[in-house]
Amino acid sequence: MIKSADVVHALGFTDNEISECLNRKDLLSIELEFTRKCNLRCIYCYSHGGIPREDELSTQELKSVISQAQDLGAKKIILLGGGEPLLYKGFEDIVLYTHSLGLQQVLFTNGTVINKKTARFLLRRGVSVIIKQNSFRKDVQDRLAAVRGAFDNIQHGIKILMDAGYSNGGPFLGIQTVICRQNFEELPSMWKWARENSIVPYFEILTLQGRAKENRGLNVSLSEMKTLFEYLEHIDKERYGLIWRSHPVIAAFSCKRHLYSCLINSQGHVQPCTGIDISVGNIRNEPLRKILDNSEVIKKLRNVYKNLEGRCNDCKYSDECYGCRGNAYQMTGNYLASDPTCWRHKKHPGSSAKGGIGLKY
Repeated sequence: MIKSADVVHALGFTDNEISECLNRKDLLSIELEFTRKCNLRCIYCYSHGGIPREDELSTQELKSVISQAQDLGAKKIILLGGGEPLLYKGFEDIVLYTHSLGLQQVLFTNGTVINKKTARFLLRRGVSVIIKQNSFRKDVQDRLAAVRGAFDNIQHGIKILMDAGYSNGGPFLGIQTVICRQNFEELPSMWKWARENSIVPYFEILTLQGRAKENRGLNVSLSEMKTLFEYLEHIDKERYGLIWRSHPVIAAFSCKRHLYSCLINSQGHVQPCTGIDISVGNIRNEPLRKILDNSEVIKKLRNVYKNLEGRCNDCKYSDECYGCRGNAYQMTGNYLASDPTCWRHKKHPGSSAKGGIGLKY
């Protein structure tokens, strides 16, 4: 069972660390895509994962990016797929290299190809693992993954990791769950299951890009999202003594990645995050430091609290939350716009700013 509030911010950094990083104009982490190759075809996938690109980064290029990130102060490398990272031929080589540099590693995987050897390898290198699990119901999970048998393989992967020693001290085990119409009713029970098994729940709002744009039947209303987040907040407070305030984008977690991180996709393009899929440069052409220093997009996001527009600009909660910049960009074309998926907005006393863009239901 969860015993410490530390897990609430298991993927982030302290405010002091972030402040020092901003002063240095450095990094605390990077998100690194390996490949678009994937054995699933999730109907919400932001990248249309499935087939690898011809121009994907080599193992040596990925190592160079990691080394450059460390030189910029990065402490943590987030290992993403775009597709499924464990299908990348040089994956273990990258983990060993990153481990040799003394950097923390967090792997996001669909869990379907994990075996005992892989679990032991990851555990020994201190790699925290987050499995993409969206439902306890076989039919729902398989439908969301668009592959028959996905549910069984995901459950098998989770069991292997737990048997290997995950969720028992050391690197943490988490589940990444996309909040959608198909799994909405079972999310509180999934949340409690995760907490009871010392698994970090990473429940997030859909970013309306990629396949999610093609599958509008996934969408949940703002009022329902508000009710869910507040209920999860109540569960954590009453059952586990974990205190947090509900707001988009991720339950129990404040996304502040734009203050200290960036994403390098599998073709070498540097982006603010998966949701803001604007290339600000390519590491095949310029060093990471130069790309970040010269990008107006990155500069504006590093100073995001002052640059927010619409409702987010005058919101009384803007000191702790800046909404989902990815959904702002995908839904309005402006990464600094008010987050259309936010239900929490309240004006500062005396504010005269006009409201931003909202959704209609």
